[in-house]
Amino acid sequence: MTTRIPRFSLGGVPGAETSHHPFITEDGLSLSLTRFRRAEGAGPVLLVHGLTSGSDLFTMPEHRNLTEYLLDHGFTDVWALDSRMSNRFPYNTEPGPHSLDDLARFDFPAALAELRRHAGPRPVHVIAHCLGSLAFAMSLAAGTVDGIRSFVANSVALTPRLSAWPRRKLEYGPELLEHVLGLPVLDPRARTGRRFTAGWALSRLVSLAHQECDNPACHMISFMWGCGWPALYSHENLHPVTHDRIADLLGPSGLGYLRHVRTMVRAGHAVKYDPRDPRHASLPDHYLTDATEIDTPVLFLAGDRNHVFGDSNVICHRELSRHTPDRHELAVLPGYGHLDPIIGKDADRDVFPTVLDFLRRREEAA
Repeated sequence: MTTRIPRFSLGGVPGAETSHHPFITEDGLSLSLTRFRRAEGAGPVLLVHGLTSGSDLFTMPEHRNLTEYLLDHGFTDVWALDSRMSNRFPYNTEPGPHSLDDLARFDFPAALAELRRHAGPRPVHVIAHCLGSLAFAMSLAAGTVDGIRSFVANSVALTPRLSAWPRRKLEYGPELLEHVLGLPVLDPRARTGRRFTAGWALSRLVSLAHQECDNPACHMISFMWGCGWPALYSHENLHPVTHDRIADLLGPSGLGYLRHVRTMVRAGHAVKYDPRDPRHASLPDHYLTDATEIDTPVLFLAGDRNHVFGDSNVICHRELSRHTPDRHELAVLPGYGHLDPIIGKDADRDVFPTVLDFLRRREEAA
């Protein structure tokens, strides 16, 4: 019988005092933080998810997760964010403009203000994944956040790069999906919808090209992100329960954020999506230009089998190190891809110790 884990479960962090902290952004969205505390120790640490996922990436009960690992190793005040990109909220699939500028300008400053309202003014460590990592790097470059003791960026930061096929999908896909197929939202669960609809038919078609497993949601996720069989992780790095519930962890996605990433890929680095948008007037048009002023030490994590953003973090580390050669660090992760450094069944053995060592050294250097 397949183990069933409820969505949004906190069962993976036993023995912690847990509290929920909703907050409102300046542009009027209700978001949330979940706090996990034990005895007094180092921290706080803020965990940031990517597009279509949520704080559940960091609290998975089927294996030792990042939150539990940090609590067990002395970082006893851990905060998991659910931003406007979270699959716990409807915002990502609603019509309207969506950009990573919104997170850099509104989400992260509000989240840190709420965190500090309870945890005090201590400097914060931040660990972020995917577009959450890219957006947080943008907020550092733009100066919308401060008091960040260290930043761990998984998979991508300010220099997103794609290989040829994912780049072609990103170049033409949003318009084809939206205007030809009538699909403004991509959903890993499309196969379970009504038969002979556009989403159902697309899922069936995608599965014809993905014979590596029998999970249609896994196939759709590979279609949505990158290029590979599968694209986001290696099957051997996942617990079977994780693979079975991958659609719980990675939900539906609108196309707005993809258009912003496309603009960045064309530019070769992080740029503002719409320089005419008055809501983002305080943000730089070119984030990488201001990134040389970042005084927060950054650890760039780069799986050597990343089929989504490839060597983006290797490039970003090189670019920033040209200006501050001794400030930032790069860790290339053998056998890992885009998402499995966070949700892999053995990440507590293969990846988390590298993160922990970086955080501890930043604490000692303070």
